[in-house]
Parts: sequence; structure tokens; C-alpha cells
Amino acid sequence: MIYPISVVFPPHPRRLSFVGVLLSVGIGPSLVPRFREGLNPYVSIADWATSEPFMPSTMQALRKITPARGLSLESAAVPAAGPTDVLVRVKAASICGTDLHIYGWDRWSQSRIKPPVTLGHEFCGVVEKVGSEVEALKSGDFVSAEMHVNCGHCHQCRVGEAHICPNVKIIGIDQDGAFAELVKIPASNIIKLDPAIPERYGAILDPLGNAVHTVLAGAIAGQTVLVTGCGPIGLMSIAVAKACGSSTVFATETNEHRRGMAKKMGADVVINPQAEDAAARILSETNKTGVDVLLEMSGNPTAIQQGFKVLRAGGRASLLGIPTESVPLDLVNDVIFKGATVQGIYGRRMYETWVQMTALLKAGRLNLEPLFGERVKLEQFEDAFAKLQGGLAGKILMYPNGMPR
Repeated sequence: MIYPISVVFPPHPRRLSFVGVLLSVGIGPSLVPRFREGLNPYVSIADWATSEPFMPSTMQALRKITPARGLSLESAAVPAAGPTDVLVRVKAASICGTDLHIYGWDRWSQSRIKPPVTLGHEFCGVVEKVGSEVEALKSGDFVSAEMHVNCGHCHQCRVGEAHICPNVKIIGIDQDGAFAELVKIPASNIIKLDPAIPERYGAILDPLGNAVHTVLAGAIAGQTVLVTGCGPIGLMSIAVAKACGSSTVFATETNEHRRGMAKKMGADVVINPQAEDAAARILSETNKTGVDVLLEMSGNPTAIQQGFKVLRAGGRASLLGIPTESVPLDLVNDVIFKGATVQGIYGRRMYETWVQMTALLKAGRLNLEPLFGERVKLEQFEDAFAKLQGGLAGKILMYPNGMPR
């Protein structure tokens, strides 16, 4: 028997096309189980049309499987979202310097990473599914995320310093991340993005947040600035400092390709410290006063020492770069007698930094275009990692769900 029905369907193309076929041929309830096994024999097609779309059980993911150099593209289980989680379909993911360390399996990686784990903590995507207790997000929302998951109950979390929570777990380092088709994230860490923000910018908000946090940790408008180290975050710091009103921005970098990028990002004076005396040049350019602000992005001991030498009396040193060895400093002459303010910078302030950087992007104040190099499929990761390890690229974006048209 054929039952006449009147149904209003939600806008889900995969579901609509199939239901449309069933309606056009005239199908009774007794035939529905042939197409969707396990349903009540008398389920209505209207109920079927409003149910969840089919979700595969596996996906492609770039993972650290063994405690050795390299990564593997593997088939992994699709993560199950809990009641307060969000499942995000990754549109674009960016390779970070931390990912390079994990790929190379250096001393830090060996002490921190517990394989197997899916890498990736710089990304943007679209909400695929929300947990039963999530109210502020819905399927289809364009998002990124703060991938540092704080505990919420330690002293730092209680006093508004969640970014330095000692119990923090990082998605993409301590648990499965975004170098995959889908990633599970607590809803509280999701950042809903304005559609006006380009997808490529949405994929690098994690490192951009590091730059914004470092630059805006003190006064910047009208200040002379030195950026030591022009990796991706150092390059972003140049753009942020200029956008926020700094006067002269100096940059030091040994890599020729990166020096060229520093110029494109807006640095006024770019110095190769291997070819000339960087401290003497900067002091000459500042009438022997030195710079107001040191933004240390390299972690290189020599660069750090040079930076403090040219920091003016009463200046600010904000240190983000991570040295791999002890760094000798002349504390008496370069810090104490100068009355210098020295800040350690870690991560992004939750969530002040996110508000600041998304506001800068929405206002069109940041030109990050020189950063972007190649766009690759997830399976092309080996070439991408090789170029970044050689310092031949800024940010390379990977597309776990296929390249955009």
C-alpha cells in the first residue's frame, strides 16, 4: 500500500537526493528497512529525513606511530564526541615548528610525545556534530580552536591565567589533533570565526595568537621594535607590530629567504647578523638609545644576547623563542641596571588574545599573504615537511578532506 505524505526536509543534500528518489517511486513503510537496516518497520520517512547523516567509522590521519623519525598516513578511527565536545571537519591545517620537531624525533619530542598520536594543532574547519550538552554551536559553523586544554581548577586557572595552566593538555601533541579528516575538541575551546576571515588565515590562528600575545604584552604604538628570528611567528610579529602602530621595526635573521619575507611583512631594517654587527647597526640607527621593545622569537643564545645588548634602559623584552640550551646573560648590565621588564610568553591568553587577533583580521589590518606558500594534500606531507625543515617556506597548508577548488 502507498501512503500519501507531506514532508518538509532539512537542507542536507545527501539525504534529500535519496529520500526524493523514494518519494518519486512511491514507497510504503514496509520497504524502508531494505534501505536503512535496523529501523522500526513503521518508521516514517519524515523521521528518517531529520536523523543524523551517515558517519564513517574510519578516516585518514597523519600520525606518529613509532618512537622514531618520520610520520605515517594511517587509517584511524573517527573520534567519538562526548556530550560537551564538538566534532570538526578539518578544512585546512598548517604545519608548525613543533610538528617538525616531532617528525625529527629530537630530545624534546622523545621526552613529551607518547605514540601513537595524530599531530596537528593549527587548523580551521566546519562543525560536523555537537554533543548533547552543546548549545552555542551548530553543524556548519566555521571555526578554529584554542588547542591548549586547561584543567580549570588549578591556581593559575582560578586567577585568570589559564594559558599557563601546569596541567594543560595540547590537542595535536598530547592527544589526537587536526592532521586528520575530523578532530574532536571541547566546545569550550572552539572559536567561532567570522565568515569574512579567509580560510587560509583561519588555519594559522594558533601561531598568529603567539605573535599577537607577544607584541601586545606591553606598549607598542610609537615604539621601536627588534624582532630576533624570522620564522613564521617572528614574521607575523612584524606585521602585528606595524598594524598596531610601532615606528621602526628591526629584524635579524640568518636565512636569506626569511630575510626577504621579513621585508615583505613590513620590517623597516632587516639585518643578517652573520654578515654584519647587528648590535652596532641597531644602536647607530637609534642614536645609541637602543630599541624600546625586544620580541625574541629565535631561541638562539647569540640572538638573545644581542637583543638584550640593544634594548634601551627601561625597555621591554618579551621572550617567546625556546632555547635548547642554557643562555648566559649579563643580568647586571643588561637587565638590572637597565631597569628592563622581561616577560616570558607562552601560548595565547584565554581568550583575550583571540578577541584581539580576530578583531585585527576582521578590520583588515593584517596582511599575512607573504607567509603562504604551497597548498598540498595530506598525502604530500613528506615534501611539505622537507621544505619547511630547509627554511624554504613560510606556512604550508594541508587539506585532509581534499584540495579546495
